[in-house]
Amino acid sequence: MGPDLLSPDRTTFVVLSFEGPDVYARAGGLGVRVSELSQALAEAGYPVHLLFVGDPTLPGHESLLEGRLTLHRWCQWISAHHPEGVYSGEEGKWRDFTSSAADFVVDHLARPAIQAGRRVVILSEEWHTAEALCRIGDRLSEAGVRRHAVLLWNANNTMGFDRIDWPRLNFATTITTVSRYMKHIMWNYGVDPLVIPNGIPTRWLDSPEDESAANVRRTLGDGPLLVKVARWDPDKRWKLALETVAQLKTADRPARLVARGGMEAHGGEVMDHARALGLSVLDVNVPQTGSQHLAEALATAEGADVVNVTSFIAPDELRVLYRAADGVLANSGREPFGLVGLEAMAAGGTAFTGNTGEEYARHLENAVVLDTADPAEAAWYVAYLADRPAEQERLRTEARATARLFTWDRVLDQLLARVRVLATAQE
Repeated sequence: MGPDLLSPDRTTFVVLSFEGPDVYARAGGLGVRVSELSQALAEAGYPVHLLFVGDPTLPGHESLLEGRLTLHRWCQWISAHHPEGVYSGEEGKWRDFTSSAADFVVDHLARPAIQAGRRVVILSEEWHTAEALCRIGDRLSEAGVRRHAVLLWNANNTMGFDRIDWPRLNFATTITTVSRYMKHIMWNYGVDPLVIPNGIPTRWLDSPEDESAANVRRTLGDGPLLVKVARWDPDKRWKLALETVAQLKTADRPARLVARGGMEAHGGEVMDHARALGLSVLDVNVPQTGSQHLAEALATAEGADVVNVTSFIAPDELRVLYRAADGVLANSGREPFGLVGLEAMAAGGTAFTGNTGEEYARHLENAVVLDTADPAEAAWYVAYLADRPAEQERLRTEARATARLFTWDRVLDQLLARVRVLATAQE
Protein backbone atom coordinates (compact mmCIF):
# COMPACT_ATOMS: atom_id res chain seq x y z
CA MET A 1 0.00 0.00 0.00
CA GLY A 2 1.29 3.47 -0.94
CA PRO A 3 1.58 6.56 1.23
CA ASP A 4 -1.56 7.89 2.89
CA LEU A 5 -3.16 10.35 0.46
CA LEU A 6 -4.81 12.13 3.36
CA SER A 7 -2.21 12.32 6.11
CA PRO A 8 -2.12 15.57 8.12
CA ASP A 9 1.30 16.48 6.72
CA ARG A 10 -0.07 16.30 3.17
CA THR A 11 -3.62 17.66 3.51
CA THR A 12 -5.29 20.99 4.26
CA PHE A 13 -8.99 21.30 5.11
CA VAL A 14 -11.20 24.30 4.34
CA VAL A 15 -14.72 24.50 5.81
CA LEU A 16 -17.35 26.91 4.43
CA SER A 17 -20.46 27.71 6.45
CA PHE A 18 -22.77 30.59 7.32
CA GLU A 19 -22.89 29.57 10.99
CA GLY A 20 -19.84 29.07 13.16
CA PRO A 21 -18.38 29.11 16.69
CA ASP A 22 -19.21 32.73 17.66
CA VAL A 23 -22.35 33.34 19.72
CA TYR A 24 -23.33 35.74 16.91
CA ALA A 25 -23.01 32.92 14.38
CA ARG A 26 -24.93 30.20 16.23
CA ALA A 27 -28.58 29.90 15.32
CA GLY A 28 -29.02 26.13 15.42
CA GLY A 29 -27.25 22.83 15.07
CA LEU A 30 -25.16 23.92 12.08
CA GLY A 31 -23.01 26.24 14.18
CA VAL A 32 -22.32 23.43 16.61
CA ARG A 33 -21.60 20.97 13.80
CA VAL A 34 -19.04 23.05 11.91
CA SER A 35 -17.33 24.26 15.09
CA GLU A 36 -16.86 20.77 16.48
CA LEU A 37 -15.98 19.20 13.12
CA SER A 38 -13.33 21.85 12.48
CA GLN A 39 -11.90 21.43 15.97
CA ALA A 40 -11.85 17.64 15.67
CA LEU A 41 -9.94 17.83 12.38
CA ALA A 42 -7.43 20.27 13.88
CA GLU A 43 -6.99 18.10 16.96
CA ALA A 44 -6.26 15.19 14.59
CA GLY A 45 -3.34 17.23 13.26
CA TYR A 46 -4.82 18.77 10.10
CA PRO A 47 -4.47 22.46 9.21
CA VAL A 48 -8.08 23.73 9.06
CA HIS A 49 -9.49 27.02 7.79
CA LEU A 50 -13.10 27.78 8.77
CA LEU A 51 -14.89 30.57 6.85
CA PHE A 52 -18.16 31.70 8.45
CA VAL A 53 -20.28 34.81 9.00
CA GLY A 54 -18.74 35.83 12.29
CA ASP A 55 -19.13 38.40 15.01
CA PRO A 56 -18.31 41.83 13.53
CA THR A 57 -16.60 42.93 16.78
CA LEU A 58 -14.05 40.09 16.78
CA PRO A 59 -10.83 39.78 14.69
CA GLY A 60 -11.34 39.00 11.02
CA HIS A 61 -8.82 36.17 11.30
CA GLU A 62 -7.99 34.22 14.45
CA SER A 63 -5.53 31.37 14.99
CA LEU A 64 -6.33 28.60 17.49
CA LEU A 65 -4.96 25.21 18.55
CA GLU A 66 -1.32 26.14 18.01
CA GLY A 67 -2.09 27.49 14.56
CA ARG A 68 -3.83 24.38 13.21
CA LEU A 69 -7.29 26.00 13.24
CA THR A 70 -7.79 29.40 11.62
CA LEU A 71 -11.10 31.22 11.86
CA HIS A 72 -11.96 33.56 8.97
CA ARG A 73 -14.90 35.79 9.95
CA TRP A 74 -16.64 36.74 6.73
CA CYS A 75 -19.11 39.51 5.83
CA GLN A 76 -18.16 41.52 8.92
CA TRP A 77 -18.73 44.83 7.16
CA ILE A 78 -22.35 43.78 6.63
CA SER A 79 -22.75 42.16 10.04
CA ALA A 80 -21.77 45.46 11.66
CA HIS A 81 -25.12 46.81 10.43
CA HIS A 82 -26.97 43.67 11.60
CA PRO A 83 -25.93 42.98 15.21
CA GLU A 84 -28.91 40.67 15.83
CA GLY A 85 -27.19 37.57 14.50
CA VAL A 86 -25.92 35.56 11.57
CA TYR A 87 -29.17 35.49 9.56
CA SER A 88 -29.97 39.16 10.01
CA GLY A 89 -29.31 40.78 6.63
CA GLU A 90 -29.12 37.28 5.19
CA GLU A 91 -29.50 38.11 1.49
CA GLY A 92 -26.72 40.69 1.48
CA LYS A 93 -24.43 38.36 3.39
CA TRP A 94 -25.18 35.50 1.02
CA ARG A 95 -24.34 37.62 -2.03
CA ASP A 96 -21.12 38.86 -0.44
CA PHE A 97 -20.09 35.38 0.70
CA THR A 98 -20.76 33.93 -2.74
CA SER A 99 -18.82 36.59 -4.60
CA SER A 100 -15.81 36.95 -2.29
CA ALA A 101 -15.23 33.62 -0.52
CA ALA A 102 -14.42 31.73 -3.73
CA ASP A 103 -11.56 34.04 -4.74
CA PHE A 104 -10.13 34.05 -1.21
CA VAL A 105 -10.21 30.26 -0.89
CA VAL A 106 -8.61 29.68 -4.27
CA ASP A 107 -6.00 32.45 -4.22
CA HIS A 108 -5.01 32.43 -0.54
CA LEU A 109 -5.67 28.88 0.64
CA ALA A 110 -6.10 26.23 -2.06
CA ARG A 111 -3.54 27.17 -4.72
CA PRO A 112 -0.70 27.91 -2.24
CA ALA A 113 -1.35 24.58 -0.51
CA ILE A 114 -1.43 22.69 -3.82
CA GLN A 115 1.76 24.40 -4.97
CA ALA A 116 3.37 23.20 -1.73
CA GLY A 117 2.45 19.62 -2.65
CA ARG A 118 -0.60 19.32 -0.40
CA ARG A 119 -4.08 18.04 -1.15
CA VAL A 120 -6.96 20.37 -0.32
CA VAL A 121 -10.31 19.11 1.01
CA ILE A 122 -13.10 21.69 0.99
CA LEU A 123 -16.17 20.90 3.09
CA SER A 124 -19.10 23.18 2.39
CA GLU A 125 -22.35 23.35 4.38
CA GLU A 126 -25.94 24.18 3.39
CA TRP A 127 -27.46 26.12 0.49
CA HIS A 128 -25.75 29.41 1.35
CA THR A 129 -22.35 28.02 0.30
CA ALA A 130 -23.38 25.93 -2.71
CA GLU A 131 -22.70 28.49 -5.42
CA ALA A 132 -19.45 29.60 -3.77
CA LEU A 133 -18.22 26.00 -3.81
CA CYS A 134 -19.16 25.62 -7.47
CA ARG A 135 -17.18 28.76 -8.28
CA ILE A 136 -14.20 27.38 -6.36
CA GLY A 137 -14.40 24.23 -8.49
CA ASP A 138 -14.58 26.32 -11.68
CA ARG A 139 -11.52 28.36 -10.77
CA LEU A 140 -9.49 25.31 -9.73
CA SER A 141 -10.36 23.66 -13.06
CA GLU A 142 -9.34 26.79 -14.99
CA ALA A 143 -6.01 26.73 -13.15
CA GLY A 144 -5.49 23.05 -14.02
CA VAL A 145 -5.30 21.91 -10.38
CA ARG A 146 -8.82 20.61 -9.76
CA ARG A 147 -7.62 17.00 -9.34
CA HIS A 148 -5.64 18.04 -6.24
CA ALA A 149 -8.78 19.16 -4.42
CA VAL A 150 -11.71 17.17 -3.08
CA LEU A 151 -14.91 19.23 -2.88
CA LEU A 152 -17.81 18.07 -0.72
CA TRP A 153 -21.10 19.91 -0.19
CA ASN A 154 -23.22 18.75 2.74
CA ALA A 155 -26.96 19.08 3.39
CA ASN A 156 -28.11 19.09 7.01
CA ASN A 157 -31.72 19.87 6.08
CA THR A 158 -33.86 20.85 3.09
CA MET A 159 -33.85 24.59 3.78
CA GLY A 160 -33.00 26.56 0.63
CA PHE A 161 -33.13 23.55 -1.67
CA ASP A 162 -35.24 25.59 -4.11
CA ARG A 163 -32.32 28.01 -4.50
CA ILE A 164 -29.73 25.41 -5.52
CA ASP A 165 -28.68 24.68 -9.11
CA TRP A 166 -28.62 20.92 -8.55
CA PRO A 167 -27.11 19.80 -11.89
CA ARG A 168 -24.29 22.34 -11.47
CA LEU A 169 -23.66 21.37 -7.86
CA ASN A 170 -23.75 17.65 -8.64
CA PHE A 171 -21.24 18.12 -11.47
CA ALA A 172 -18.85 20.35 -9.51
CA THR A 173 -18.81 18.56 -6.15
CA THR A 174 -19.51 15.37 -4.26
CA ILE A 175 -22.79 15.79 -2.37
CA THR A 176 -23.15 14.39 1.14
CA THR A 177 -25.84 14.40 3.81
CA VAL A 178 -26.30 13.36 7.44
CA SER A 179 -28.82 10.48 7.37
CA ARG A 180 -30.52 7.93 5.17
CA TYR A 181 -33.74 9.89 5.69
CA MET A 182 -32.13 12.90 4.00
CA LYS A 183 -30.60 10.73 1.30
CA HIS A 184 -34.04 9.48 0.29
CA ILE A 185 -35.46 13.01 0.21
CA MET A 186 -32.58 14.18 -1.98
CA TRP A 187 -33.23 11.50 -4.58
CA ASN A 188 -36.17 13.70 -5.59
CA TYR A 189 -33.66 16.39 -6.61
CA GLY A 190 -31.78 14.08 -8.96
CA VAL A 191 -28.80 13.45 -6.69
CA ASP A 192 -27.59 10.45 -4.71
CA PRO A 193 -25.58 11.78 -1.76
CA LEU A 194 -23.10 9.93 0.41
CA VAL A 195 -24.23 9.58 4.04
CA ILE A 196 -21.81 10.77 6.74
CA PRO A 197 -23.53 11.24 10.09
CA ASN A 198 -23.22 14.13 12.50
CA GLY A 199 -21.02 13.78 15.54
CA ILE A 200 -20.48 15.05 19.04
CA PRO A 201 -17.20 15.85 20.79
CA THR A 202 -15.86 13.15 23.08
CA ARG A 203 -15.79 15.60 26.00
CA TRP A 204 -19.59 15.70 25.94
CA LEU A 205 -19.59 12.12 27.20
CA ASP A 206 -18.34 13.42 30.54
CA SER A 207 -21.56 13.34 32.52
CA PRO A 208 -22.53 16.69 34.08
CA GLU A 209 -22.07 16.78 37.82
CA ASP A 210 -25.08 15.27 39.55
CA GLU A 211 -25.01 18.11 42.07
CA SER A 212 -25.32 20.75 39.34
CA ALA A 213 -28.19 18.94 37.64
CA ALA A 214 -29.93 18.36 40.98
CA ASN A 215 -29.52 22.03 41.86
CA VAL A 216 -31.18 23.12 38.61
CA ARG A 217 -33.91 20.53 39.13
CA ARG A 218 -34.66 21.75 42.66
CA THR A 219 -35.11 25.35 41.52
CA LEU A 220 -37.90 24.28 39.17
CA GLY A 221 -40.03 22.53 41.78
CA ASP A 222 -41.96 19.29 41.71
CA GLY A 223 -43.56 17.71 38.68
CA PRO A 224 -42.05 16.71 35.34
CA LEU A 225 -39.43 19.06 33.89
CA LEU A 226 -39.36 19.27 30.10
CA VAL A 227 -36.76 21.09 28.00
CA LYS A 228 -36.88 22.17 24.38
CA VAL A 229 -34.04 23.94 22.54
CA ALA A 230 -34.61 24.73 18.85
CA ARG A 231 -35.25 27.50 16.36
CA TRP A 232 -38.69 29.06 16.50
CA ASP A 233 -39.88 27.07 13.50
CA PRO A 234 -43.21 25.28 12.99
CA ASP A 235 -41.30 22.16 11.90
CA LYS A 236 -39.83 21.97 15.40
CA ARG A 237 -43.32 21.32 16.84
CA TRP A 238 -43.18 23.97 19.54
CA LYS A 239 -46.95 24.06 19.80
CA LEU A 240 -46.99 20.32 20.42
CA ALA A 241 -44.58 20.85 23.32
CA LEU A 242 -46.93 23.41 24.87
CA GLU A 243 -49.97 21.19 24.33
CA THR A 244 -48.11 18.37 26.07
CA VAL A 245 -47.57 20.61 29.11
CA ALA A 246 -51.24 21.63 29.03
CA GLN A 247 -52.39 18.00 28.91
CA LEU A 248 -50.20 17.08 31.86
CA LYS A 249 -51.50 20.06 33.79
CA THR A 250 -55.11 19.02 33.09
CA ALA A 251 -54.27 15.49 34.28
CA ASP A 252 -53.07 16.95 37.59
CA ARG A 253 -49.42 16.31 36.72
CA PRO A 254 -48.21 19.91 36.52
CA ALA A 255 -45.16 20.00 34.26
CA ARG A 256 -42.84 22.85 33.46
CA LEU A 257 -41.24 23.58 30.10
CA VAL A 258 -37.90 25.37 29.84
CA ALA A 259 -37.76 26.76 26.31
CA ARG A 260 -34.88 28.27 24.40
CA GLY A 261 -35.68 29.39 20.86
CA GLY A 262 -33.99 31.65 18.36
CA MET A 263 -34.88 35.05 16.92
CA GLU A 264 -37.52 33.90 14.44
CA ALA A 265 -40.95 35.55 14.36
CA HIS A 266 -42.69 32.24 15.08
CA GLY A 267 -41.58 32.62 18.69
CA GLY A 268 -44.28 35.20 19.27
CA GLU A 269 -46.93 32.82 17.93
CA VAL A 270 -45.63 30.07 20.21
CA MET A 271 -45.91 32.21 23.34
CA ASP A 272 -49.38 33.44 22.31
CA HIS A 273 -50.40 29.81 21.91
CA ALA A 274 -49.10 29.01 25.41
CA ARG A 275 -51.25 31.75 26.93
CA ALA A 276 -54.27 30.63 24.90
CA LEU A 277 -53.85 27.18 26.46
CA GLY A 278 -53.97 28.74 29.91
CA LEU A 279 -50.26 28.34 30.57
CA SER A 280 -48.35 31.04 32.43
CA VAL A 281 -45.22 32.28 30.66
CA LEU A 282 -42.21 34.06 32.12
CA ASP A 283 -39.16 35.32 30.23
CA VAL A 284 -35.84 34.67 31.95
CA ASN A 285 -32.40 36.04 31.19
CA VAL A 286 -29.29 34.15 32.30
CA PRO A 287 -26.72 36.94 32.76
CA GLN A 288 -23.59 34.79 33.15
CA THR A 289 -22.39 31.34 32.21
CA GLY A 290 -22.19 28.62 34.85
CA SER A 291 -24.70 26.12 36.17
CA GLN A 292 -25.15 28.08 39.40
CA HIS A 293 -26.13 31.22 37.46
CA LEU A 294 -28.49 29.11 35.37
CA ALA A 295 -30.13 27.70 38.50
CA GLU A 296 -30.47 31.14 40.06
CA ALA A 297 -32.06 32.58 36.92
CA LEU A 298 -34.52 29.71 36.61
CA ALA A 299 -35.44 30.08 40.28
CA THR A 300 -36.94 33.49 39.47
CA ALA A 301 -39.59 31.75 37.35
CA GLU A 302 -41.31 30.07 40.29
CA GLY A 303 -44.89 29.18 39.40
CA ALA A 304 -44.53 29.64 35.62
CA ASP A 305 -45.60 26.78 33.36
CA VAL A 306 -43.32 27.94 30.54
CA VAL A 307 -39.90 29.42 31.28
CA ASN A 308 -38.75 31.20 28.13
CA VAL A 309 -34.97 31.68 28.29
CA THR A 310 -34.20 34.75 26.18
CA SER A 311 -30.38 34.69 26.49
CA PHE A 312 -27.66 32.43 25.17
CA ILE A 313 -27.13 29.18 27.08
CA ALA A 314 -23.58 27.86 26.83
CA PRO A 315 -23.12 24.19 25.80
CA ASP A 316 -21.98 23.10 29.27
CA GLU A 317 -25.08 24.64 30.87
CA LEU A 318 -27.29 23.02 28.23
CA ARG A 319 -25.85 19.63 29.17
CA VAL A 320 -26.72 20.27 32.83
CA LEU A 321 -30.24 21.21 31.79
CA TYR A 322 -30.59 18.08 29.64
CA ARG A 323 -29.42 15.90 32.53
CA ALA A 324 -31.81 17.59 34.96
CA ALA A 325 -34.86 17.23 32.72
CA ASP A 326 -37.37 14.39 32.72
CA GLY A 327 -37.63 14.80 28.96
CA VAL A 328 -35.77 16.74 26.25
CA LEU A 329 -38.33 17.38 23.51
CA ALA A 330 -36.35 17.03 20.29
CA ASN A 331 -39.30 15.74 18.27
CA SER A 332 -39.46 17.73 15.05
CA GLY A 333 -41.95 17.07 12.30
CA ARG A 334 -39.03 16.55 9.91
CA GLU A 335 -35.64 15.99 11.46
CA PRO A 336 -32.73 15.28 9.10
CA PHE A 337 -30.51 14.04 11.94
CA GLY A 338 -31.49 15.35 15.36
CA LEU A 339 -28.28 16.66 16.89
CA VAL A 340 -30.05 18.02 20.00
CA GLY A 341 -31.43 14.57 20.77
CA LEU A 342 -27.97 13.05 20.52
CA GLU A 343 -26.48 15.81 22.67
CA ALA A 344 -29.15 15.17 25.30
CA MET A 345 -28.40 11.44 25.25
CA ALA A 346 -24.67 12.09 25.68
CA ALA A 347 -25.45 14.15 28.78
CA GLY A 348 -27.48 11.30 30.23
CA GLY A 349 -30.79 12.92 29.38
CA THR A 350 -34.03 11.33 28.22
CA ALA A 351 -34.55 12.36 24.61
CA PHE A 352 -38.02 12.47 23.07
CA THR A 353 -37.36 12.31 19.32
CA GLY A 354 -39.51 12.05 16.23
CA ASN A 355 -39.32 9.16 13.82
CA THR A 356 -37.53 10.58 10.80
CA GLY A 357 -33.75 11.06 10.62
CA GLU A 358 -32.93 10.25 14.24
CA GLU A 359 -31.47 6.88 13.31
CA TYR A 360 -29.59 6.57 16.60
CA ALA A 361 -32.83 6.55 18.65
CA ARG A 362 -34.53 3.25 19.59
CA HIS A 363 -37.90 3.45 21.26
CA LEU A 364 -37.83 2.68 24.99
CA GLU A 365 -34.31 1.29 24.62
CA ASN A 366 -32.35 4.55 24.68
CA ALA A 367 -34.99 7.21 24.01
CA VAL A 368 -38.69 7.84 23.52
CA VAL A 369 -39.53 7.86 19.80
CA LEU A 370 -42.83 9.62 19.10
CA ASP A 371 -44.73 8.55 16.01
CA THR A 372 -47.43 11.24 15.96
CA ALA A 373 -48.08 14.95 16.50
CA ASP A 374 -50.65 14.09 19.16
CA PRO A 375 -49.72 15.70 22.51
CA ALA A 376 -51.52 12.85 24.28
CA GLU A 377 -48.77 10.48 23.09
CA ALA A 378 -45.96 12.64 24.46
CA ALA A 379 -47.85 13.33 27.71
CA TRP A 380 -48.47 9.60 28.23
CA TYR A 381 -44.76 8.78 27.99
CA VAL A 382 -43.80 11.65 30.31
CA ALA A 383 -46.19 10.29 32.93
CA TYR A 384 -45.14 6.69 32.24
CA LEU A 385 -41.48 7.43 32.94
CA ALA A 386 -42.25 9.69 35.90
CA ASP A 387 -43.91 6.68 37.55
CA ARG A 388 -40.95 4.42 36.72
CA PRO A 389 -37.69 6.11 37.77
CA ALA A 390 -35.72 2.88 37.36
CA GLU A 391 -36.92 2.58 33.77
CA GLN A 392 -35.95 6.18 33.08
CA GLU A 393 -32.48 5.64 34.55
CA ARG A 394 -32.03 2.58 32.32
CA LEU A 395 -32.89 4.70 29.27
CA ARG A 396 -30.37 7.32 30.36
CA THR A 397 -27.63 4.70 30.70
CA GLU A 398 -28.36 3.21 27.28
CA ALA A 399 -28.53 6.70 25.79
CA ARG A 400 -24.99 7.52 26.87
CA ALA A 401 -23.74 4.18 25.52
CA THR A 402 -25.30 5.00 22.14
CA ALA A 403 -23.82 8.48 22.10
CA ARG A 404 -20.33 6.98 22.34
CA LEU A 405 -20.86 5.54 18.85
CA PHE A 406 -21.28 9.03 17.37
CA THR A 407 -18.26 10.92 18.67
CA TRP A 408 -16.38 12.99 16.12
CA ASP A 409 -13.33 10.73 16.23
CA ARG A 410 -15.53 7.87 15.00
CA VAL A 411 -17.30 10.04 12.43
CA LEU A 412 -13.97 11.38 11.16
CA ASP A 413 -12.93 7.82 10.35
CA GLN A 414 -15.96 7.58 8.05
CA LEU A 415 -15.38 11.02 6.54
CA LEU A 416 -11.69 10.42 5.86
CA ALA A 417 -12.39 7.03 4.32
CA ARG A 418 -14.87 8.64 1.92
CA VAL A 419 -12.41 11.37 1.01
CA ARG A 420 -9.60 8.86 0.43
CA VAL A 421 -11.78 7.00 -2.08
CA LEU A 422 -12.58 10.25 -3.89
CA ALA A 423 -8.95 11.40 -3.84
CA THR A 424 -7.77 8.07 -5.26
CA ALA A 425 -10.29 8.33 -8.09
CA GLN A 426 -8.91 11.77 -8.98
CA GLU A 427 -5.27 10.65 -9.09
